[in-house]
Amino acid sequence: MQRPLCIAHLYPDLLNLYADKGNIQTLVSRCQWRGIDVEVVSVPAGTTPRLSDYDLVLLGGGSDREQALVGRTLLSSQPEWKAAVEDGLPLLAICGGYQLLGEYYQLPNKAKVPGLSLLDLITEAGEPRLIGNVAISSEECGMIIGFENHGGRTTHSHDVLGRVKKGFGNNGTDGGEGVRYKNVFGTYIHGPLLPKNPALADLVLKTALEHASGNTVELEPLDDRFETAARKAFLERRIQLPEESVPAAQA
Repeated sequence: MQRPLCIAHLYPDLLNLYADKGNIQTLVSRCQWRGIDVEVVSVPAGTTPRLSDYDLVLLGGGSDREQALVGRTLLSSQPEWKAAVEDGLPLLAICGGYQLLGEYYQLPNKAKVPGLSLLDLITEAGEPRLIGNVAISSEECGMIIGFENHGGRTTHSHDVLGRVKKGFGNNGTDGGEGVRYKNVFGTYIHGPLLPKNPALADLVLKTALEHASGNTVELEPLDDRFETAARKAFLERRIQLPEESVPAAQA
């Protein structure tokens, strides 16, 4: 790949409720440590993104009001979004951004915030809020950990990002968390997500690099001793899963 990997951070002035900037910093650092050229484009509120310019898009979380504002901007280019996702554009969507991938988010007053309808997915507000530490088992990258705080109950017909081992997940009832469709990663896990989960960060990076180059990419392993130690402490102190349920490579 001749040009830098281009990561778009959509509307960080509105959608940064859960420290999504940390996800960008993690992706940039893991590129730089490998000698991979990378640039980040911050797309300000009210701007329609040029999706063809990007190799990876981050759509973060915000309040219901901010989510509605962003939704109105994105809907103006819904056909472009649909085509880009179907063509394999890598997209990481977290919490409110995740909800916007679907048909709608129904608020507590029953009003519906239209989504992009990129996925067969709907979200409806419920009580109580689903709050706490969370751990899910992913076939692609082992155990994914973090924090969730959402009132929405999401259901969809696609593959999930992982199966809930601790916490609530998409809706607190079906045992699934997040979504995986083509190169889309959607999840309620934040706090932020990627610093806690280097294997997932590398999977997202690999997906973006392969989409950009059109070739299979093997990432150089990094020294993740500090990340591994932090994950082990979090799992032991906050998650407290049975030892046999924690994959050794991800502990």
